[in-house]
Amino acid sequence: MISFVQGTLAAKEGDLIVVQAGAVGLNIHVPLTVTEQLPKTGEEVMIHTYLKVAEDSLTLYGFLSVRDREMFCRLINVNGIGPKGALAVLSTLTPDDLRMAVLTGDAKAIARAPGVGLKTAQRILLDLKDKISFEDLETFADQGAAQPAGRAAAAGAASEAVEALVQLGYSLSEAGRAVRAVEGAEQMDSEQILKAALKQFRF
Repeated sequence: MISFVQGTLAAKEGDLIVVQAGAVGLNIHVPLTVTEQLPKTGEEVMIHTYLKVAEDSLTLYGFLSVRDREMFCRLINVNGIGPKGALAVLSTLTPDDLRMAVLTGDAKAIARAPGVGLKTAQRILLDLKDKISFEDLETFADQGAAQPAGRAAAAGAASEAVEALVQLGYSLSEAGRAVRAVEGAEQMDSEQILKAALKQFRF
């Protein structure tokens, strides 16, 4: 397996990028959410990759972190979701937005992905609900030094804040991004997180 590719970003168009590694240019399919975060062509990038081997082709899929690649691998293992379907989901929702959608049971958010209907979205929820926890969210993933009970409490507070924002009319993606943007959220209760997250929408 090709674990990662590091080199110069030679081209990017839609969900296809070309990374020049030495004298070789590699085609890598990436979610649109990844394309939006890439630097300008000509700059160096590191892309964590998954190699799909078929009878007549070898296809590389790329992500900005190992955690995001793991989410892709979990998606393609859902019955009826292949690499193209997983790419569509992760082009509509960032990996953390998808984690939040699974944790809050938001099938409609997943169903917004092209080619993914409500039944398929519900299947994704069913298959992934026991494989993802709030500790997997980016906000808490790096809090390794915290005690498990502390992480669980902080994650629960973040979940309540997200649900409150959704009830106020914000989308799941907006709510998730606002909560993740709160500095020191792991030390706050849900009300404090909510107040801090609401400030993100004032600018």
